[in-house]
Amino acid sequence: MSELITAELVDLGLSAETKEAAARSLAERMVAAGRVTDLEGFLADVAAREAQMPTGLDGGIGIPHCRSAHVTEPTLAFGRSASGIDFGAPDGPADLIFLIAAPTGGDADHLTILASLARHLMDETFTGALRSATEPARAAALIRGDEPAAEAAADEGAKPEADGTPEAEAEAKPETPAPTPSPESSAPSTEPTTAERPFRIVAVTSCPTGIAHTYMAAESLEKAGKAAGIELHVETQGSAGFKRLDPQLVADADGVIFAHDVEVRDKDRFAGKPTVDVGVKAGINRAAELITEVRAKAARGDASAPARTAAPMDKGSDEADGFGTRLRKWLMTGVSYMVPFVAAGGLLIALAFAIGGYTIDKAPSVAEHFVWTDSTSWAALLFQVGGVAFGFLVPILAGFIAYGMADRPGLVPGFVGGAIALTINAGFLGGLIAGLLAGAVVMAIQRVTIPPVLRGIMPVVVIPLISSAIVGFLMFLVIGKPVAALQKALTDWLSGLSGANAIILGVILGLMMCFDLGGPLNKVAYAFAVGGLANPNEGSLKVMAAVMAAGMVPPLAMALATTVRGKLFTKTERENGKAAWVLGASFITEGAIPFAAADPLRVIPSAMAGGAVTGALSMAFGCTLRAPHGGIFVVPLIGQPLLYLVAIAAGTCVTTALVILLKGLRKSPGAPSTGPAETPPGETKVTVAA
Repeated sequence: MSELITAELVDLGLSAETKEAAARSLAERMVAAGRVTDLEGFLADVAAREAQMPTGLDGGIGIPHCRSAHVTEPTLAFGRSASGIDFGAPDGPADLIFLIAAPTGGDADHLTILASLARHLMDETFTGALRSATEPARAAALIRGDEPAAEAAADEGAKPEADGTPEAEAEAKPETPAPTPSPESSAPSTEPTTAERPFRIVAVTSCPTGIAHTYMAAESLEKAGKAAGIELHVETQGSAGFKRLDPQLVADADGVIFAHDVEVRDKDRFAGKPTVDVGVKAGINRAAELITEVRAKAARGDASAPARTAAPMDKGSDEADGFGTRLRKWLMTGVSYMVPFVAAGGLLIALAFAIGGYTIDKAPSVAEHFVWTDSTSWAALLFQVGGVAFGFLVPILAGFIAYGMADRPGLVPGFVGGAIALTINAGFLGGLIAGLLAGAVVMAIQRVTIPPVLRGIMPVVVIPLISSAIVGFLMFLVIGKPVAALQKALTDWLSGLSGANAIILGVILGLMMCFDLGGPLNKVAYAFAVGGLANPNEGSLKVMAAVMAAGMVPPLAMALATTVRGKLFTKTERENGKAAWVLGASFITEGAIPFAAADPLRVIPSAMAGGAVTGALSMAFGCTLRAPHGGIFVVPLIGQPLLYLVAIAAGTCVTTALVILLKGLRKSPGAPSTGPAETPPGETKVTVAA
């Protein structure tokens, strides 16, 4: 196992002026050390992580970090800036910059070391020693833990102390916390005699990457707890592992602190206790305030009911997120849970049609008539099982939209509303509205102040009862009929699509499928197509065919482009291109994401152009599809299969040609050949990725 950091990965005179330049400078050291295989791809991943949340911390620390497929082993590079670099910290620029690189499958030992480093960053002795280090090798040893920070600070501090400058005194200052364990350890004994035990808090910390902020917040909370003379236990849900707090600790806790930017796993364990729920950076910067806040809530008896937990898709949201952002997340929750039912049910139905023909839907129930040696009976079995799975689509969509809004209490009214949408023929649109209604009703009920005696039965009796009654009333008597009428109008419109209207719809669906390559717009177009399969007609089958064809284009085009003009792509991209053949053929649009992440302004418009061509041609050719997934493997089930393949090939060629043209224009105008031909110039790509 290689060392996490070496002297070659340390720059004590980092001259970069921006966080992007700092990341590039440190990443270049990682490339030189053989720890990163693709500089531009890695920097794109760093920029994507930085876009989620600034990585600057109070105390002059910047910790840009990410998980990346371009990293061969967990690695850390350290830079020290004399002028400071803005990483978005509230207290100003950072002079200590740690670039943390973890592979997508990083081993537990190295990740544990990274977690330990994150905790050390909260120690002033450690950061003081790094600020005074004069040799890269000593700084690397400090970070690895090979040399105690206190000794290093004393050794390095001896040089400037002779002149009696304030700086020398400041460097000696971090040593003053050393005596603090004695008052901290005696703090519980200073509690009032009426208290039988210290106040107890349990906390959970987590961040999107699970490398740095998770453990820094834990360290900060633990230190603040000792200073306050309370008993505080932290569960870190990070990369180095997830070990649940002892259930008895949770049961005995007087309060709970959640400092997180992703969903807290098994959050219902903490239900019914005074809770402070904040982002992970608040756990780092405001630990003492959070402890004071949770103690105040406990003193008021302000215990939270289980129903008041944050919605799963809001776990990583900032309070400033607009309604549109949160609505997109809620809808994506429903769609993501619906997709497995789509795949299972749709493919079973497609197999049934392949074995028994398109009249298999007229077969009697296999529960009443089944012949073991008859292929038609087996086809009928597949069709009827698939039909049952497909029947869950609308309730699942509605139930998990409500779940995304209001957590588990939203499930019951969501499923009820979705089932009613099916009953009144409101279809996909009805399920979508039912889910939003159910979530909104539950969220409204959660805002009502509940007497403590009722809190235990709220999530299992009161909320399901009241919310189901309200949603049922609204769906049956108020909203249901207009939505059902709208659904019928949409179905009739799809059924009558022909000529220019069909082609325009194909273009729009193709653009949506290729704009974000598996993101929200892609999923909206896909969900629209799948919703039409619940009550299939000629128009809805054409829509499904166009959506799948367009979704296959981006990965197939990237695979073809890396084959035709490999010199325009890095070695890693050429390897990804080989996998993209299979992903594209299987209708996995996400196969093009590595290419788009590295060069979005060239790849995404090219993909959209090809997707629009394919969608338009599929509609123009009148191709139909009864299976919601499968890619090239369900072509025998497609109406006009040869023309369908022509549409896919045309779109693939358009995207390939545009990508090659745009990348060629980027390379040709006087670009100096300063490196291997396989590595494109980085200046343009880094600007794009940021």
